[in-house]
Amino acid sequence: MAIHTRLKHKTRQLIDSKNMLSGVTIASFLESTIVPIPLETVLVPLMQARREKLWLIALMATLGCIIGAFLGYALGYYLFDAIGDWIISTFFSTEQFENVKQQMQNQGFWFVITLGIAPIPFQIAMLAAGATKYSLLLFLTASAIARSIRYFGLAIVVYYAGNQAERIVNKHKTKSIIVLTLLVLTAWGISTI
Repeated sequence: MAIHTRLKHKTRQLIDSKNMLSGVTIASFLESTIVPIPLETVLVPLMQARREKLWLIALMATLGCIIGAFLGYALGYYLFDAIGDWIISTFFSTEQFENVKQQMQNQGFWFVITLGIAPIPFQIAMLAAGATKYSLLLFLTASAIARSIRYFGLAIVVYYAGNQAERIVNKHKTKSIIVLTLLVLTAWGISTI
């Protein structure tokens, strides 16, 4: 069974589950830490089916991501010396990680927000923030802002588009990510003037 079909099936099960909100939090945690499957595939249909909990679903998804970000930060902070080389060689190139590390030291807050919105694995930002001992408070604040934009943005689309939200998100996802990333980069540039 294809991943997309399995996600649709799991979403249908989650819609009527009494554990729906905790399921959203766990799915968001997993998506932000180890499972590279876009959470939108589950969230949009879930938000459409449970509109009475629309904003709570977005909040729980954001919370799950923040918990995942905290774990990723802690791994980078405490274990990077022991397992950092393995992580870099397995998931990234040394040059990619060094570039991320340099950006984190220079412009960490905006860098985390950008990676939280752009279609780049967020795990890079989590590990780099921890490995460089970047401020935990600033890291979690930037993560919360980026993921709130992502999940509450989906909630706004569902709120206004209703049953057409999934089609709209699928059609305009790439353009939206590009526009949001450009807006964040513009704000980042303005903040350095």
